[in-house]
Amino acid sequence: MTPRRSLLVSKLAHIAPDLGLAMDFRATLCPRHPDVFTFANTSHGHALRLVDPPPPPPSPLPPPLRPAVRPDRLIDRPRRFPHLPLRRGLNLRRAHRDYLIRFHSLPEASPFEPLEEGASAEMAERRACAVVREVLAMTVEKRTLVDHLTHFRRDFGLPNRLRALLVRHPELFYVSIKGVRHSAFLVEAFDDEGRLLVEDGMLVGRDRLEELVREGKKIRRARKKGVFPVDGDSDEDDEEYDNVAEGSSELDGDFGDLFEEDSVAGEDWNEVGDGGGIEGDGDDEDDPEADAMEEFWVKKAAEEGLVDSGTEHDVW
Repeated sequence: MTPRRSLLVSKLAHIAPDLGLAMDFRATLCPRHPDVFTFANTSHGHALRLVDPPPPPPSPLPPPLRPAVRPDRLIDRPRRFPHLPLRRGLNLRRAHRDYLIRFHSLPEASPFEPLEEGASAEMAERRACAVVREVLAMTVEKRTLVDHLTHFRRDFGLPNRLRALLVRHPELFYVSIKGVRHSAFLVEAFDDEGRLLVEDGMLVGRDRLEELVREGKKIRRARKKGVFPVDGDSDEDDEEYDNVAEGSSELDGDFGDLFEEDSVAGEDWNEVGDGGGIEGDGDDEDDPEADAMEEFWVKKAAEEGLVDSGTEHDVW
């Protein structure tokens, strides 16, 4: 679709994930297909170029993705007046609708051939719409960022106000303004409910992988909260419990002797008796020093009037 039949690798890197290319496509694409692609050095950097002779040109436009409806009903029969197919819920002004009807009445423009000299602005816009339609049809999800398309304005001959062109043709493209960067969708690749008519195998595998990752995170959170046991992990938990039990028994075997009765306490250690004293010592009742000290404090308390003096001295 480019006049020079080459594109800069730095520009392709922006749209490579949307096209389903690997992250290392620079090192794998050309070596695997040397009869189709080759690298060329330009003043702007490395470029990916088609080899000579060029492959035969494909059909001007890909076939429509929407299945053809049999004219069984009256509303499905061919109309006698121009009709503009629009997606459900889209209403346009009469002037805009008339412009789009006149636009689609123009002859088809191939995105793989340059325009003739002196072509009108309507034909240039006709070819630009065909180029954007072809690029979106090559993507995996039939959509890409508008900023990615603006990188190829000079290469594909697109107008400078590319976003205005996409908004001006709602029968072909849908521009989503959600998020910081706007996205362009190919309308004919989706049904009225917003689902892809034909899903790519890579897209199906990616969705399945995301589902498995979410399920794994859910299981890990459930295990941390102890909501339910996970199938297949009970054996591992039992093995871990057995390992812990064996380790504890080994520890008991090594350090259990420390708490035995005759292991630490030797002959020099005296056990504490029931009376709170140390067995083997004499009774404190016959200690003369203790009796003298007690009598001294009792007499002093009696002199100060703290206790009554009598024959029996109560301990203060």
